[in-house]
Amino acid sequence: MKKLIAAIALLAAAPAWAEDKMTVLLDWFVNPDHGPIIVAQENGYFADQGLEVEIIPPADPSAPPRLVAAGQAELAVSYQPQLHLQIHEGLPLKRVGTLVATPLNCLLVLDDGPIKSLADLRGKKIGFSVAGVEEAILTTLLGQHDIGLDEIEMVNVNFSLSPSLMTGQVDAVIGAFRNFELNQMDIEGVAGRCFYIEEEGIPPYDELIYVANPDTMDADKIARFLAATEKATQYIVNNPEKSWEIFAATSTELKDELNARAWVDTLPRFALRPAAFDAGRYARFEEFLKNSGMIDSLNPVSDIAIDVTAQ
Repeated sequence: MKKLIAAIALLAAAPAWAEDKMTVLLDWFVNPDHGPIIVAQENGYFADQGLEVEIIPPADPSAPPRLVAAGQAELAVSYQPQLHLQIHEGLPLKRVGTLVATPLNCLLVLDDGPIKSLADLRGKKIGFSVAGVEEAILTTLLGQHDIGLDEIEMVNVNFSLSPSLMTGQVDAVIGAFRNFELNQMDIEGVAGRCFYIEEEGIPPYDELIYVANPDTMDADKIARFLAATEKATQYIVNNPEKSWEIFAATSTELKDELNARAWVDTLPRFALRPAAFDAGRYARFEEFLKNSGMIDSLNPVSDIAIDVTAQ
């Protein structure tokens, strides 16, 4: 009996097993796109997987993938189109999971404006925020109507997409997220209309993905992270209103009409199987970029994306 009491006392005095720490860099400030990450944190799903996850919004939205490539964080939320280009630039990165499994990007115009079809864009001004992939997308969209990039004027609006459209600075914007900008404009009393790029000749792709450095990543930790976010996604789908309350309660800045609307519009786009991926989707987008002149060669899918649960 004395030995049993002594053993219990020893266990009580021993420190609890430390959780594995992970740093996850977001692509932007916390918003409904990050729902599964925040709900997994708030519902204790990361802790259930033995993880202590630090979620960090970036000061510079372009920095997270490069910080992960440099070993400064385990994961970054990024974008499939950018990942293809970054790998060709030589960054050691791979897609290891999916957060939002459909394009969010669209070409946005005023609903009552002069642009009724893409053919009406000849001679017009198109606003953008990030050069590169957007040019390849526009080349394809406009090319279907025999319009070259030299027949439009591209205007860098520095992430002020919907305001530049509403004020008449530009006639259309590319890079607008259909779950945010459309709602933002509607709330301000200006109706917008999206041309959905995946319906206009652009191969479907994963808008938001998790990227890691394949040379330094811990596949087991990442698999556990994805298991937690998968459970969170299931919770969100099963409990849309309750999950919104959990998400919005994390910050007073989230408790507004725009985020509430965006939550509803984003919910059906979350990846239900975040570890899984469609190899053909990545191969097709790689080929699209090559045909657009953005890259000079084709990387095999194994150099772009992996399923860490199969490792």
